[in-house]
Amino acid sequence: MTSLPAPIRRSRPLRRSEIPPPGHARRASGTGSVLGAILDHGPVARSTVARLTGLSPASVTGHVGHLLSRGLVRESAEATGPRGLGRPHVPVDIDTSRFLVAGAHIAVAHSTVSLMDLRGRIVAEDRRPHAGTDPRHILGDLAARLPLLTDAHAAGRQVLALGVATGHRVDPAAGVVVEHPHLGWRAVPVREILAAATGLPVHVDSHSRALARAEQMFGEASTRRSTVLLFVGAVVDGAYATSGELHRGPRSGAGSVAHLPLGSGGSGDAEPCRCGRTGCLQSEVSERAMIRRAAEQSLYVGTFQELLDHAMAGEPRAVALFRRRARLVGRAAALLLDMFDPECLVVVEPGAGRLPECLADLREEVGMRSWVCDDPERAVVPSSFTGSVLATAGGAVALGALYTDPLGPWPALPAVS
Repeated sequence: MTSLPAPIRRSRPLRRSEIPPPGHARRASGTGSVLGAILDHGPVARSTVARLTGLSPASVTGHVGHLLSRGLVRESAEATGPRGLGRPHVPVDIDTSRFLVAGAHIAVAHSTVSLMDLRGRIVAEDRRPHAGTDPRHILGDLAARLPLLTDAHAAGRQVLALGVATGHRVDPAAGVVVEHPHLGWRAVPVREILAAATGLPVHVDSHSRALARAEQMFGEASTRRSTVLLFVGAVVDGAYATSGELHRGPRSGAGSVAHLPLGSGGSGDAEPCRCGRTGCLQSEVSERAMIRRAAEQSLYVGTFQELLDHAMAGEPRAVALFRRRARLVGRAAALLLDMFDPECLVVVEPGAGRLPECLADLREEVGMRSWVCDDPERAVVPSSFTGSVLATAGGAVALGALYTDPLGPWPALPAVS
């Protein structure tokens, strides 16, 4: 009989005085609403933007003027409208020729630096393993890699800001990673460190909230209303967005679903968790748990990516492991659907995104367990960014800030006259 490791109790709970005070959530400004409408529908006439946003035509004209002066939008070369019947409409669109944002995603074993255009398209990315977990070393390495990526791929475009995403508890208002147990980070001032190292405005958030925001800005139409996002990787957490707003809670803890109890389903083989219990979501479905279960079946891999490659190649044991994972994720998804009743639940998990049988298993589990979801085929969807999730997360943090307040103090943009 295999002995279980002694429970690893979490470090001393954070005192309230150690948790940065929550900032107020920022709603999109009028100019931000106009920019968002252009993102969704551009090239689009100003009159259509007015109808979409509910703003007056005169107000939209003023907002568009500010966006034009800052180089965030451009006028189309061709006017629309019947010839000879009044003034033609000159459509406006997002200008992707002048600016980029940078993104950084900090995972447990590696970090990804990326460049993204203003339509959320990845221009370049660079992923490298960590040499250690010291926050200043990891953040210093990110800062050193960014100019190299920019010199090679920016093509003359200027980087407006750096967005940083990671797992566990992040306070975006303070720019602080409150607690990341896997890395051993507590109260790390990420914004302060990276702003000093790069000279860029730095925005920080959890990767789940960042990806939920990315779904709202650039994802499939079905993911844009009320959404629960479930992130399953080395870290397991979630996010909830509704009416364009992301909920984070007064202690930046919203979405902490790692210890959601799943049980073993009567199989008697529940994984031990770091918290001392068994059957927690993260201990059952994390990348580390998947590699361990593969080894138990004599399928030895050095990384989770190798295991995924085996599954995509059709290796039976690897496929079975991902299908088991999908069933367990489906249990958690059913609970979250019943709790929040969103329009859809986005699953950020490579099996659901790449293996059709895994997505089918996950949806079937939801159908059996959820009391409110009567159409899992519609309500449970894979990430819109499968294959580029980590590169998208960091950039989405920066773009989310830009689209919320495009006339804010962005040092690289011309001042509004």
